[in-house]
Amino acid sequence: MGSEKGKPAPAPGKALYRRVVVKLSGEALAGGRAYGLDHDTLRSIALQLKGLEAAGVQTAVVVGGGNIWRGVSGSAGGIDRATADYMGMLATCINSLALQETLEANDMESRVLSAIEMRQIAETYIRRRAIRHLEKGRVVIFAAGTGNPFFTTDTTAALRAAEVGAEVILMAKNVDGVYDSDPAENPEAVKYDSLTYQEALERGLKVMDSTALSLCMDNHIPIVVFSLAESESIFRAAMGERIGTIVGR
Repeated sequence: MGSEKGKPAPAPGKALYRRVVVKLSGEALAGGRAYGLDHDTLRSIALQLKGLEAAGVQTAVVVGGGNIWRGVSGSAGGIDRATADYMGMLATCINSLALQETLEANDMESRVLSAIEMRQIAETYIRRRAIRHLEKGRVVIFAAGTGNPFFTTDTTAALRAAEVGAEVILMAKNVDGVYDSDPAENPEAVKYDSLTYQEALERGLKVMDSTALSLCMDNHIPIVVFSLAESESIFRAAMGERIGTIVGR
């Protein structure tokens, strides 16, 4: 992502969607490193979101925390699962604040809305407040997951997308789509251009966890899975370019 440094925001065009939820994995924010945040990656994301703003797209973001802490791994290490998940929620808050600062440094208004009350650093999540921020052109960053243990940030993305009336979830990952097996382990893995929700569930494909995928299916919210490492991939996906894998009806 370092090649994005100093690059202007993508030129505005005609967007396919009016309101989107962008799901960023914590690992993607690490920019290829094993831990922490990569500032060039954050800036690249900020510039793409600025391009969406110029194109009239209302944008909300859900950020994972796997670059700092993973609840499942912590639980396997002997920490109570609920406690480990709460620790993961705090990790998402760190990432959300870092993204907010990067957006503000690039002349974009943003608000962090946390599912866990922490008034000194973020607004508490209220659905109507989130929608109002979006209508005013602010990037809304949903932090602290759903506020409940045993749920992933994938489920947060699906839940918040349904709540605010987003038309699509754009899932920026470390892989360029959905495969029939892990492409890192199987060089013969086949990439899907499109899938139905039911196919993804029945085949156990790693689109998102089954709770999140079922929520998207029930609320008819399509999912576009693509690689964050591809040039301007968030912007391109929001504009309707066929990249990655589309999961829908």
